[in-house]
Amino acid sequence: MIRTVESEQHVSPPVLAAYSYCEAVTGQQARNFAYGIRLLPTAKRRAMSALYAFSRRVDDIGDGELPTDVKAERLEETRALLGRIRADEVAEDDTDPVGVALTHAARQFPIPLGGLDELIDGVLKDVHGETYETWDDLKVYCRCVAGAIGRLSLGVFGTEPGARGAERAPEYADTLGLALQLTNILRDVREDAEGGRVYLPADDLAKFGCAAGFHGPTPPEGSDFAGLVHFEVRRARALFAEGYRLLPMLDRRSGACVAAMAGIYRRLLDRIEREPEAVLRGRVSLPGREKAYVAVRGLSGLDARNVSRRTVRRRA
Repeated sequence: MIRTVESEQHVSPPVLAAYSYCEAVTGQQARNFAYGIRLLPTAKRRAMSALYAFSRRVDDIGDGELPTDVKAERLEETRALLGRIRADEVAEDDTDPVGVALTHAARQFPIPLGGLDELIDGVLKDVHGETYETWDDLKVYCRCVAGAIGRLSLGVFGTEPGARGAERAPEYADTLGLALQLTNILRDVREDAEGGRVYLPADDLAKFGCAAGFHGPTPPEGSDFAGLVHFEVRRARALFAEGYRLLPMLDRRSGACVAAMAGIYRRLLDRIEREPEAVLRGRVSLPGREKAYVAVRGLSGLDARNVSRRTVRRRA
């Protein structure tokens, strides 16, 4: 069983200021993530914001315009900060608010900080322009940049006492991260291509006649682009189905947070499936009211109850 320390002990003004900074970063930059963490109690919400702010810093280095060697150097500097956080060496009056907040969060919750090392490793793959021949190859990358975030988040959420199968919770959190990342990859096919990045496996691209890549608002001539998208959507749905088995293991508000974030991405996947070529014309997104609906649905516990019923039926 994975437990969290849900303490409402006194938090010093410097640490509160650091958390406020991280929450501002999250609110401004996390298009989908923020809808979920708003549902958490204060201590967990702050910890998740600190995790997001650190992850955002890593992603921004990878996505920036700096030369490759400078990006790699900045990422290693960020890894050094992570080492200081892990060693509890960041003082409350340190000038880096993300370091201050994450150090405090790591004292409160059993966060597996090695997951942030994995994130840095994944972004280094981006920096060096790695491509992926097979789904097994791509899974390694997805586990670094998204599965690890799922496992880090589980360190904050914890599992309910006595939850059946809780020893598999990190596995389900990792799998849910893979589902979200594959959805991201499908949504950003055109944007990534314009930035010189290709994430979809080369053997899948070849199978559907898309090896030439995506360089405009229409699919490559003679390709079965819709077939490619539907193939990857089925893969993502299978990952969601497996990862959703985490929900009944979480307390109500943590489960609501996960259900909200995952629910937004599942609806994105539905839109992509209905109109595959839309991802070549621009970024597919959900309106705010639909995201809010998904968050309310998550808070109701409906998704967790549905997963529990399916699990019971499988055991019967």
